[in-house]
Amino acid sequence: MFHINKMIIKARLVLISLLFLSLNTFSQELRCSVQIESRSIQGTNKTVFEELKKAVTEFLNSTSWTNEIYAQGERIECNILINVKEEISTSSYNGTIMVQARRPVFNASYNTVAMNRMDQDFQFKYVEDQPLIYNPNTFDSNLVAVLAYYAYMILAIDHDSFKLYGGTPYFEKAVNIVTRAQNASEKGWKSFENKKNRYWLTEKIMNEYHRPLRKAMYEYHLKGLDIMNDKTPEGRANIFSALESLRKVQKQDPGSVAMQLFFDAKSDELVNIFSDAFPLEKGKAATLLKEIDPSNIKKYEKLISTK
Repeated sequence: MFHINKMIIKARLVLISLLFLSLNTFSQELRCSVQIESRSIQGTNKTVFEELKKAVTEFLNSTSWTNEIYAQGERIECNILINVKEEISTSSYNGTIMVQARRPVFNASYNTVAMNRMDQDFQFKYVEDQPLIYNPNTFDSNLVAVLAYYAYMILAIDHDSFKLYGGTPYFEKAVNIVTRAQNASEKGWKSFENKKNRYWLTEKIMNEYHRPLRKAMYEYHLKGLDIMNDKTPEGRANIFSALESLRKVQKQDPGSVAMQLFFDAKSDELVNIFSDAFPLEKGKAATLLKEIDPSNIKKYEKLISTK
């Protein structure tokens, strides 16, 4: 009897261990592919960049960024490309970071680009075997802070695309990182540096007059792309309607970094969406897009040339 009870206890312990392992395995939100480009750096031990890639990958994919449980198939697909351009001093580098995230389209076999951001202000320190640990209450490392900032931006944009203003809690966490970085020596965090940096990106997105942009993000995906497989004309019309609401944002803040973030992800897709529309609809779309996204006028002129 004692032997049987002992076996039962062991079995229960195994089940409990598997349960916790399962929760740990499926609680992370991101499935991020990381690349490190270091060809500009000469005469440096390249293993440090191999270790950096492993550390960044582990940090982004193993940190639990929210209290939500994500199944493997729900994790957000994203890419990070760090281009190390200069070794400032030992273990200190200057470069850029490119962040791309994708969102599945309902009832379709492809993912849409939800975020496509090139950040030119990226300085960081990294020593081999250095653990990357995020503490929301302190600013310990610019590398960790920038990665955490973009992790929350990815989550915020993804949530905004499924629920109206659903990304607010994660935009707020990104803002918190900006606030704690105000005394950092590295660039990208302060309002006076430039109008396209991380400070202004969250400042604009969270501003009341950018609410139409966030609403458009929701309608573009949930009421547009997600129904286009079954109701193509209706989905395209809903996308056009969502874009029309951005006229006010463009007039209030021409060249907004938040608007640029949206169109950097969507401009090519928008050309594809409206290329199959009727000539009149295609012409209206081209006119609207050139007005609200003048940086991509040449792309939208293709719509007119294919009437």
